[in-house]
Amino acid sequence: MTRPPTAAQRRVIDAADPVTGRLRGTPAQLAALVQRGLAFRHPRPPHDHFLTPAGHRIREAPEPAGATPPQPSSPADAGVFTARAGGEGPSDGGPARGREVHSAWQGLLELRRMTNPGGDTDRPCGWERTHLVQAAALALEAAGHRPAGPEGGGYRVRATPQPEAVAVREPDPEALRACAATLEKAGWQVGEHSEPRTGARYVLASPRRV
Repeated sequence: MTRPPTAAQRRVIDAADPVTGRLRGTPAQLAALVQRGLAFRHPRPPHDHFLTPAGHRIREAPEPAGATPPQPSSPADAGVFTARAGGEGPSDGGPARGREVHSAWQGLLELRRMTNPGGDTDRPCGWERTHLVQAAALALEAAGHRPAGPEGGGYRVRATPQPEAVAVREPDPEALRACAATLEKAGWQVGEHSEPRTGARYVLASPRRV
């Protein structure tokens, strides 16, 4: 059984960029994570280190009982960015949120550049295929679309039984078409469909592979 990471290693993992998985730490810490298969060193300059899928799983798993939680240097460091999929309730849509969304989207584009063959930023990367709802919601929020709130209206992104597909619903037909156009521009394959019983229109979107 693989040994769990040390407390110091866990702090480095937990402090990784929430979207790209980019790591910050001492050379010794980063080398140890690479040796354990929890991180990799990107071959192109500036040779940053990123979490592997195993590293992401550790970060997303709860801390073992009795473990000492990492101590963030500030409240902002403790927060994890989450794109709004719609229906979460009231949110701060001010400048601070706008900066967070912009930063997360730029980080995702960088992750595409560093992990897609040929540095292609026009199509989704592996992280997006394992975080479909978050990836689609981030593309929509970064483009300025409004997520659904308590008052109704706005988009909602939800998982579907189909592999690698999310459903996007928006009561305004024109806004729904705009959401579809945004996702298509972001590298998703989209198609508009109707609910069999209600006739309500929705968009089915899947990350484009080529």
